[in-house]
Amino acid sequence: MDTPERTEVDELVARYLPSLRAFVRLRMGAELRAKEESSDIVQSVAREVLHHAERFQHGGESGFREWLFTTAHRKVVNHLQHWRADKRRSGLDVGLPEELAGLTPTPSRHASAREELAAVEGAFDALSPEQRDVVSWSRLLGLSHAEIAQRVGKTEVAVRKILSRGLARLAAVLAGEADPRADARA
Repeated sequence: MDTPERTEVDELVARYLPSLRAFVRLRMGAELRAKEESSDIVQSVAREVLHHAERFQHGGESGFREWLFTTAHRKVVNHLQHWRADKRRSGLDVGLPEELAGLTPTPSRHASAREELAAVEGAFDALSPEQRDVVSWSRLLGLSHAEIAQRVGKTEVAVRKILSRGLARLAAVLAGEADPRADARA
């Protein structure tokens, strides 16, 4: 068989997606990152590779990896050349000051922010009610351990433990290391 099955290419893309994200981000450089999102280029690379899976002559996993990262490198270079074209450099590209360039709202940034917010909200919902209260009072309202202890009728040591466990659970759920549906104990 000269070409891999579609599911094999899908699996390989999924396996190398984290490395692909890092590769594209590093290869873009500050100039391109100020104009585009790395996730947009990664998505474009993945779409192209999946769409043209039949072009991949099975050279094993190392051959696929080379094809994937060569495609990614070519995309980054093409996007950079697009932005460096004379017609875009002659004042038509107004741009923002460097310190604000990364804050430009784009559809992918909005979607990414919504996804991150949903993940944080889901992780927060995975906390016990007591942990939610203590984490909120400590991290959002800035209350001291003593003030929180007074509110919940516990010692400061107990409040520190509740806060520590709540923050650890948040981190574990966000990292995918804990099931958000599992009971959280205070």
